[in-house]
Amino acid sequence: MPEYRRSLLQGGTFFFTVVTCHRQPILVSPEARSILHMALDKVNLRFPFVIDAICLLPGHIHCIWTLPEGDTNYAIRWGEIKKRFTKAYLNQIGPGEQPNASRLKRGEATIWQRRFWEHTLRDLDDYHRHLDYIHYNPLKHGLVSSVADWRWSSFHRYVKLGYYAGDWGSAFDEKKGGEEFGE
Repeated sequence: MPEYRRSLLQGGTFFFTVVTCHRQPILVSPEARSILHMALDKVNLRFPFVIDAICLLPGHIHCIWTLPEGDTNYAIRWGEIKKRFTKAYLNQIGPGEQPNASRLKRGEATIWQRRFWEHTLRDLDDYHRHLDYIHYNPLKHGLVSSVADWRWSSFHRYVKLGYYAGDWGSAFDEKKGGEEFGE
C-alpha cells in the first residue's frame, strides 16, 4: 500500500473534511454537537489552533484551521478530537453500527472513518474558494434551500463580519466543488 504523505507547513492554514463511518448522520443531534464542541475545546486547550471556518453536516465536518507558528501537527489534534468524541458518544448515546472484523481487531468503534482529507491552503484565493465551499455545502447536499438556513456553520459569523451578504449562495458555481474538496 502506498504511503500517504501529509503536508507539514509550519503554522499553515488547512482545509479538512472529516467523515463519520459510512457517513452515519449522527453529527447534528444536540447531544453529538455538544460532545463535539467539548472535544474541540479540550483539544484546543492542549494543542492550540484557530478554527477559521466550520460547517457541521449530518455525516461529515468541513473546516479551515490555522496552526500556531512553528507547529505542523494537525493529525494529533484530529486524533484527539475523534478519540474524545468517540468515548463520550459511546458513553452518552451508545454504540454506532456493528464493527467489522478489522475494526474489532483494532478495538475501533464505528463512529469515524479512519482517515481525513487535508489540503494546505496555498494563498488567499485558495482560502476564499474553500471558505465558499464550506459554507455552500449544506445547500449542495440538499439540506436547506438557502445557505443562511443552515445553523451549524460559521457562515453567520462571516455575514456579521461583512464578508458575505445574508442571501449569499444563489450565484455560486457548484461545479467548482466536489472531488477536489474531499467529497
